[in-house]
Amino acid sequence: MNIPDLEAFVAVVETGSIVAASARLNLTQPGVTRRVQNLEERLGTALLDRQSKPLKPTAAGRQAYEQGRRVLRSLEDLRAAVAPGGEVRGEFRLGIMPYLSEAALSLPLDRLRAEFPQLALRVTSGWSVRLVDQVARSELDAAAVCLPEGVSPPEELVGEDLGVQRVLLVAAPSLGVPKPASLAELSCFPWIMNEGGCGFRVYLRQRFEAERLPFQVAIEALSADLRMSLVARGLGIGILTPSAFAGSRWRDEVEVVEAVDFQPQVRAWMLHRPPAGRLAQPIATFRDGLAEALGLPAPFLA
Repeated sequence: MNIPDLEAFVAVVETGSIVAASARLNLTQPGVTRRVQNLEERLGTALLDRQSKPLKPTAAGRQAYEQGRRVLRSLEDLRAAVAPGGEVRGEFRLGIMPYLSEAALSLPLDRLRAEFPQLALRVTSGWSVRLVDQVARSELDAAAVCLPEGVSPPEELVGEDLGVQRVLLVAAPSLGVPKPASLAELSCFPWIMNEGGCGFRVYLRQRFEAERLPFQVAIEALSADLRMSLVARGLGIGILTPSAFAGSRWRDEVEVVEAVDFQPQVRAWMLHRPPAGRLAQPIATFRDGLAEALGLPAPFLA
């Protein structure tokens, strides 16, 4: 099997097009196409569904991608092992869920760039369920995610527990939310939430449904600042992190709502596939920086 052919196929799967793959690999589009076709001929099966836009792997292509990614990662580990001075090079594909992005995109990434200047960072943001799946499929090297309390990562992944993360419920005084408020009382008000797929939204819906109470999402908005502005106008209850609340320009126009019979919280995790290989130290550096940014106490940071 030809490694450049495998690299071309992996690039097409990850970028979703021949054009983007050619830009990543600095090859012509016909060159990328030929390499993918060579791999298909060697394996004796179609690897790409060429009718889909963006291009997607077939069932066989998905298996080839997962195995091929591991092969390429092993080669990168080998290069790192014999590199002068042991300098870590190559790509580090990192996933970060939106809730953690404010903390993760400052101190942790600054440390990564400082300690591993030859490492090419590729950061993507997404909901935890999708990121966990991407790590499991080797589409990401590692991911920082949040899962509902009591939910553990898949057994095939290495999961480092970063602790419980609390979130705040906020509302404008004009909305008239009781202080404190029971779950039943909170169910009488509209909510302003992230779009579907948000782990906190899933957690809240499940919590309300467990008590057979309605959960009405009145407005979906991806931007935290937009959600806070809508909350400040009295259009519904919002949810955000303590750090986001402290830094919001709308914080003086809303108030924190205390819930008497439940505490909205999730648990943060750092996930990667075993073995970490050449990325073991970059993953640890990012993890420790994220833990510090989240304000985790010792002994985690020891």
